Amino acid sequence: MKTEDQAWRDLQAHASAQLRAGFADRALRAARGPQDATWRQLNAHAARQLRPGFAERVLRAARAVAEVPSLSSQFALSAATAVLCLAAVIFVQDRSAQLADERNLADWERIVLSARDAQDAPDNDSI
Repeated sequence: MKTEDQAWRDLQAHASAQLRAGFADRALRAARGPQDATWRQLNAHAARQLRPGFAERVLRAARAVAEVPSLSSQFALSAATAVLCLAAVIFVQDRSAQLADERNLADWERIVLSARDAQDAPDNDSI
């Protein structure tokens, strides 16, 4: 019977036989990424792909998109926010009032039932 260590060694030998030559070198190169010289070559190649004035055009386009909102749009947003807040307050207040009314009615019903029970019950003192 094989020991556990022998089984692991057999499994490791079988797995390593399945790998192509140079696997470890390729894995280490991929994990480390490109060398500094390769990065410099990539940056130089990318810089050659851009037309002159690219950075200025990008900044101009970004500034055009990031316009300051107008006073009327700010006012409209403020008014919409105020209306939503007011609607929320009214809804919560109305719901709270309904719950309080329901509790009060339930309490009064219990009081009325207790009073009827007390009125209908025979007097124990008269016996």
